[in-house]
Amino acid sequence: MPSLIFRKGLDLKHEVAGALRASYHSDLIEAVKQADFRYSSGRITIHLAREFGFCYGVDRAVDYAYQTRRRFPDRTVYLTGEIIHNPHVNAELRAQGIRFLTDPGESTEALGPADVVILPAFGVTIELLQSLERRGCVLVDTTCGSVLNVWKNVRRYAEDGFTSIIHGKYRHEETRATASQALHSGAGHYLIVLDRQEAGLVCDYIRGNGSRDAFVDRFAPASSPGFDPDRDLQRIGCANQTTMLSSESLEVGDMFRRAIEDRYGAAELRARFRAFDTICSATQDRQDAVRALLDEQPVDLMLVIGGLNSSNTCNLARICAERVTTYHIADPQGLVSAREIRHKPVGRTDEVVTSGWLPEAAAVRVGLTSGASTPDNLVAAAIRRLDELVNDASPSCSPARS
Repeated sequence: MPSLIFRKGLDLKHEVAGALRASYHSDLIEAVKQADFRYSSGRITIHLAREFGFCYGVDRAVDYAYQTRRRFPDRTVYLTGEIIHNPHVNAELRAQGIRFLTDPGESTEALGPADVVILPAFGVTIELLQSLERRGCVLVDTTCGSVLNVWKNVRRYAEDGFTSIIHGKYRHEETRATASQALHSGAGHYLIVLDRQEAGLVCDYIRGNGSRDAFVDRFAPASSPGFDPDRDLQRIGCANQTTMLSSESLEVGDMFRRAIEDRYGAAELRARFRAFDTICSATQDRQDAVRALLDEQPVDLMLVIGGLNSSNTCNLARICAERVTTYHIADPQGLVSAREIRHKPVGRTDEVVTSGWLPEAAAVRVGLTSGASTPDNLVAAAIRRLDELVNDASPSCSPARS
């Protein structure tokens, strides 16, 4: 029996609106926005980036998950994995009884037509989707439209005989799902590069430098089965994980364009190289907003809030760290005290505790932003905590005052 698939919600948006507001909304954040994105209290002034927090795709995915729980109250509801990279949001879904197939003891093998499975905003691999369809599960697809746009381009590359070069993290759910699309035609290939350094290695090989065996060994986990660099790097198309640093994705694409031109000549470029800008617009907007904040406002430090494994949040921290002291915290609990902060330094995977992070000046200026999977209530809690730490008193919770 074919699976029933919901791709445009379950017609319960109004019924779950109250629960979503209670879980993620903040009146304080609305007040700060109305006060020109500035919060002032006592010694502290907080400048909030003009684009931050939940993007449309994340908001839609969480909305669909709540609708699913409401639509199927007596069925077991699963998520294939984290719906987004935010511990608070995933904990809220677990609290509603939604189970995660990535948890120990869970498996797709036991699923059947009575089970409901939510596909996350990142999307899932073709293999997993087909497995769920064979089992007849009811599916609720929350895959972000920006991700679907990347898939469209990657499938077109494969159909036209181009290898997809994907700028992304090969363990990331979205990148794995995108890579599977390159294999959809049965003849496509992909290669995933993390950064400029890895892109440089591939470009050197395209130009005729390097050892084939060393190349295959280096990129084995990040390439399609049977990948042959001598064969599969002759015609390439660039794509990316939608949450990567946009400037880096554009630079990586330009690196490959130059390498193909150097190897085959300008006359062959059109036949051998393609590229599309597939960075999510919300990701771009948030990156532009922190740059604008730092251009316009002198701040003592930047605080970036979001999941430690959230690619778009990590990239916001990277941008900020190039300009000012920056702390990436998972949630407001990272603001341990006026003396200590628990955060993830840029380029690392672990948290550390740093002392002396908060200036003791008469006036403290903080820039604040959050990743696309961070709800407003966490940002509001961070503002209140900052107020408390700086002013050593209960926060006044008032927006900007002159």
